[in-house]
Amino acid sequence: MYVNWRKTLTEYLHSLYFNGRAYYILNVLREDIDNPDQRISQDVERFCRQLSTMASKLLITPFTLCYYTYQCFSSTGWLGPVCIFGYFVVGTLVNRILMGPIISTLVQQERLEGDFRFKHMQIRVNAESVAFYRAGAVEHTRTNRRLHSLLQTQKQLMTKELWLYIGINTFDYLGSILSYIVIAIPIFSGVFDSLTPAELSALVSKNAFVSIYLIGCFSQLIDLSSTLSDVAGYTHRIGEILEILSELVLKQANADDTWDCDSDSVPEVSHPDTAFIMNQVSFSAPASDEVLVKDLDLKVSQGHNLLIVGNTGTGKTSLLRILNRLWDTAAGTARMLTCFGPHGILFLPQKPYFTDGTLREQVIYPLKEIYPHSGSPDDKRILRFLELAGLGSLLRRTGGLDEKVDWNWYDVLSPGEMQRLSFVRLFYLQPQFAVLDEATSALSEDVEGELYQVCRQLGMTLVSVGHRSSLEKFHDFILKLCGGGNWELSNVKQK
Repeated sequence: MYVNWRKTLTEYLHSLYFNGRAYYILNVLREDIDNPDQRISQDVERFCRQLSTMASKLLITPFTLCYYTYQCFSSTGWLGPVCIFGYFVVGTLVNRILMGPIISTLVQQERLEGDFRFKHMQIRVNAESVAFYRAGAVEHTRTNRRLHSLLQTQKQLMTKELWLYIGINTFDYLGSILSYIVIAIPIFSGVFDSLTPAELSALVSKNAFVSIYLIGCFSQLIDLSSTLSDVAGYTHRIGEILEILSELVLKQANADDTWDCDSDSVPEVSHPDTAFIMNQVSFSAPASDEVLVKDLDLKVSQGHNLLIVGNTGTGKTSLLRILNRLWDTAAGTARMLTCFGPHGILFLPQKPYFTDGTLREQVIYPLKEIYPHSGSPDDKRILRFLELAGLGSLLRRTGGLDEKVDWNWYDVLSPGEMQRLSFVRLFYLQPQFAVLDEATSALSEDVEGELYQVCRQLGMTLVSVGHRSSLEKFHDFILKLCGGGNWELSNVKQK
């Protein structure tokens, strides 16, 4: 049950999380949901495990309750079952009151657990940068600060759970006394005066066993209070992310007008050779009122290569986010008129991304289909593009295109090699339009020129963000973002 529940719930959350831009919005744009990765991977696991431990008792207890209620009724009449059931109701109400503060504290603890784990992941990913700064002592202090916040919350949780445990154990101990009180009342009221001492003793023993067992069944349910409080806390966290994801998926289904090349619902477009059209577009960063670009009119068509320049903070990368519909415009309309993907539009982000997998899987990313065996028709293309990007030695380091590697690509490749491999991916997918966000910042001008020349030879129309003047010769137009919402569009030849 645990395995099946976890599989079903996690896969359902994954289907919402990776639908459209939901994962991006949760991790970058939304601040009301902390640690979505922890909620999906860790909270779901704990929720299913705790719920499965409760399942056996919840399934079996109703049958044992019915049987021993009848047996108790046979010995004491209505008095026994009524007293025991009333005792159970009182115990449930008391535990319900004691559980209330625990749930909110548990939710807080899980949030701090995620923050503490994220801090260690941050150190792991940026270990070299931290080492260059000689910032070990600073990160030590900051990491311990998160640890202390977590431990303080755990102490508060333990204090609140203490009272719940006291209530549970008190209920268990008083239950054994109640079984004798239940049989004592009819005995002292004279109901069993006709019985001999031996028969009375047997009756007391039988009733004590039945009553204690019946109370024991209720005690098992009461004992689940601590587990139930954990389940309630995890339910709250999973429910939050489930509601937000469902809302995002519904909103995207109603509003998103972008599509992939393999979509069955690609509409008819009037400009098949046009990538983007922006009419009077104004935008600012999320949660900011400062306008980055105001009333921008822009059209990117095939053969018209565009270079976007400007000082830091003027909105160059933000403009690409608007084009890719990662951000919404504050005013105006931005439309993507060519399908996204291979032979359509492809974005090369400023920070290269590499998934887990073989060298071939890095090259063909984000395509799902791969050739399982070497010697496939794609091999010659991939090898040629690796050589064009100056990464012929990478094939020898990995042992082949389909050899499994046991390393993290970010640890093995230098920043320049990562950008070169990103261009190999670009050459392989060969889009009609390539949007490059400072994709050669870690490379020399000579290498940059060679890579851009290959892009032009492969027939790509380029939209580039960059600072180097050496990029101008590969573009036809320059869009300069001047800050304060101002912009200038000029022809490279006129310049």
